[in-house]
Amino acid sequence: MNRIYKAFENKKAFIGFLTAGDPVIDKTVDYILDMEEAGASLIEIGIPFSDPIAEGPTIQEANVRALKNKVTTDDVFEMVKKVREKSDIPLCFMTYLNVVFHYGYDEFFKKCQEVGIDGIILPDLPYEESQEVKDVCYNYDVTLISMIAPTSKDRVEMIAKEAKGFIYLVSSMGVTGTRDNTSFANNLEEIIGHIRQVTSTPVAIGFGINKPEQVKEFKQYADGVIVGSAIVNIIKEHGDHADLPLKEYIQSLTEQL
Repeated sequence: MNRIYKAFENKKAFIGFLTAGDPVIDKTVDYILDMEEAGASLIEIGIPFSDPIAEGPTIQEANVRALKNKVTTDDVFEMVKKVREKSDIPLCFMTYLNVVFHYGYDEFFKKCQEVGIDGIILPDLPYEESQEVKDVCYNYDVTLISMIAPTSKDRVEMIAKEAKGFIYLVSSMGVTGTRDNTSFANNLEEIIGHIRQVTSTPVAIGFGINKPEQVKEFKQYADGVIVGSAIVNIIKEHGDHADLPLKEYIQSLTEQL
């Protein structure tokens, strides 16, 4: 059975993101296990891609570092297998349609099922063109996660009605990256209200969250929060150092949930 529901079961979810293969693929396994130990409910794994259009400089640079290390999609699948030897935490890929298309839809999602990937987020896949991907990934029990942006007001109910797993609510316009409180859209609670009129699918807010006070604010009306760039920054700054403060940082956030 798909594990995504476990991330939101009787609790607010903390969802952490990292780029596979940054700085090296073997360390990605350790980072995922550290994140789980620190209280993460679900992990998003970025598959390195040369043109990650939804990402800001922090995650773009992580993609570049991984690609320079010649990390491939098959390497990422092998890494996930190693995680699954030690953990049952829900796992989702976050990548771009070209990665999946180039690999082959059936082969990609079959591989996801084999290694234990529960969901996928494709920021560059428009809702109107998502059905062919959705049909294939659902055949292999992989959930296509829907994204809703602050400007999606007229489309919120349409997207939310069909959403499975969880809904990724984008906190603000633009690309990923840490933000201060003034940079978030001021209608997120209203959008969640519209979503909850048509579905019970959990809603997690992402793009820019990096501080305990932000987590404390968003947990009041969202079912979870997503933190990415701040985690990637810690990995970049500390790399292989034994004193990597990843667990301490995530614990400071999960304590607010």
